Amino acid sequence: MTSGPELLNRRGVAVLACVGLACGLLSGLFGIGGGTIIVPALVWLGLSQRHAAATSLAAIVPTSISGVVSYATEGNVNWIAAALLALGVIVGSQLGSLLLSRLPEVVLRWVWVAFLIFVIIQQITFTPPREGHLVLHVWSGAFLVLLGVVTGALAGVLGIGGGAIMMPALSFLFGASDLMARGTSLLVMVPGALSGTAANWKRGIVHLKSGLIIGCCAVLTAPLGTMAAGWLTPRAGSLLFAAWLAVLAVRSIWTALKVTRRA
Repeated sequence: MTSGPELLNRRGVAVLACVGLACGLLSGLFGIGGGTIIVPALVWLGLSQRHAAATSLAAIVPTSISGVVSYATEGNVNWIAAALLALGVIVGSQLGSLLLSRLPEVVLRWVWVAFLIFVIIQQITFTPPREGHLVLHVWSGAFLVLLGVVTGALAGVLGIGGGAIMMPALSFLFGASDLMARGTSLLVMVPGALSGTAANWKRGIVHLKSGLIIGCCAVLTAPLGTMAAGWLTPRAGSLLFAAWLAVLAVRSIWTALKVTRRA
């Protein structure tokens, strides 16, 4: 197991700290774990897509804890829905870790690009309500567990917390407000990221020290992002998130093309 010594020189630590600060801000603002920032940054620093995704998942643990505390204090967490989602996410994250260790690098790159494009389209076409209520019954509870399995598998492969999947699903399918969806998503990320990181640790593909540097720095700025989320309208938040992902998608397509040519 390596802790990523090539990342822990002075330049690397400074980059990791800056990534963590930005990650915390966007985590609180958009209700995501921050993998959309962490993975490209770690790839830029020289990690493979596989190791970057595994390390990102480790960084998401403290990031999501900080974000969910801020949302919970405002009453924007549905604990029952989070528990049902978490059951599925824990199972799905094990599958995701297995796929992450076995899929070719070029496949991982293009799965990441497809995911970014999907979320961009979703953010542009759907605006979550600010005043909404998450209603649970037997069938919706079962569907939440299934959603958790799918989210956990994708989160494990991509190195994300899964908020970009859960947040729109909670609003669109279950009627949750945008703030409730973000807070609930962040809570679910904690057991999912822990489960996936444990599996990645056993497979020797996570750079734990680098992930902890990012995560601890993210804790400092996540509350600021949560405050900003309350100031923005749901539509403005969706468009800002889509714009950020569009920038990442352009760079990710470029790097995926280069990896494909080499392959």
